[in-house]
Amino acid sequence: MQRRFITTALACAAAFAATGAHAQADFPSQPITLIVPYAPGGTTDVMGRALAQGMSKHLKQTVIVDNKPGAGGTLGVVEMLRTKPDGYRLTLVPVSVFRQPYVQKTQYDPVKDLTYIASFSAYDFILGVAADSPFKTVKDVVEHAKSHPGGVDYGTPGKFTGNQVAMALLGKAAGVQFTHVPFKGDSEATNALLGGHVKTMVSTNGIRNFMESGKVRALAIAAETRPPAFAGVPTFREAGYDVVVPSPLGIAGPKGMPQAVVHKLDAAVKAALEDPDMKRIIENAGVRTDYRDSAAYAEFARKTFAEEKTIVESLGLND
Repeated sequence: MQRRFITTALACAAAFAATGAHAQADFPSQPITLIVPYAPGGTTDVMGRALAQGMSKHLKQTVIVDNKPGAGGTLGVVEMLRTKPDGYRLTLVPVSVFRQPYVQKTQYDPVKDLTYIASFSAYDFILGVAADSPFKTVKDVVEHAKSHPGGVDYGTPGKFTGNQVAMALLGKAAGVQFTHVPFKGDSEATNALLGGHVKTMVSTNGIRNFMESGKVRALAIAAETRPPAFAGVPTFREAGYDVVVPSPLGIAGPKGMPQAVVHKLDAAVKAALEDPDMKRIIENAGVRTDYRDSAAYAEFARKTFAEEKTIVESLGLND
């Protein structure tokens, strides 16, 4: 009887394993959902939708975008905690995901609770003002903040984002304080700037369209060197302030995803970056490609999570 039970159990286990392997081989057999943790219309949303289209072509299956703004861009990661690790529900991962656990209590651990699939782009943070603003340079903004404490506010797509970090770094470098006004996305922050509700904003690359239309003037960019799309905008370092905020963007799923599924999704991300339509969108958005495969992206996550603790503590973001 015991031998028969063991034999049956082994047969069931083998059948289950075979079924799982078959499901992985057929992946994807249904639409995939990609969570974009920001409101529609911003740079992250544009890049997420472009990636979804490119991946759809490679995988021969629809990739649906689901916007979930709020909580500093971390709602997608939170949802991964209750998502089946089969590769059919994924999320974009902004760098704020690695910062959030140090500024407030979170449900997730960015190293232990995610399967990192690939990074695909990097965007920049640009300090901008309305075209009719009296601020012509970063120095103008700093000097006004010095003479009018609390008198310079800035909009961002949310608390604890890289956008806020850029302005916090500027405040520390210049010895001044700025007033942070968080919104749900770049679009809301831009509308507030154009409507005169905030004096400045820190945007991502989507601000380029407003620069070209003459509605916004970019004062500085938080990059090591000037990206080609923003060749006319000085870096903060060129303006005399040590402000550099790198921001790779990638996708991840729940922990425990099968390696075969991760490999297929990673390959789809890489293929999407070669798609002519995505290349055009990347160029129009002024965003840089920044591909890391699954292993390299997971290592980046571990390193960045450790580094963010120092950044948060030095800037007082968790005060």
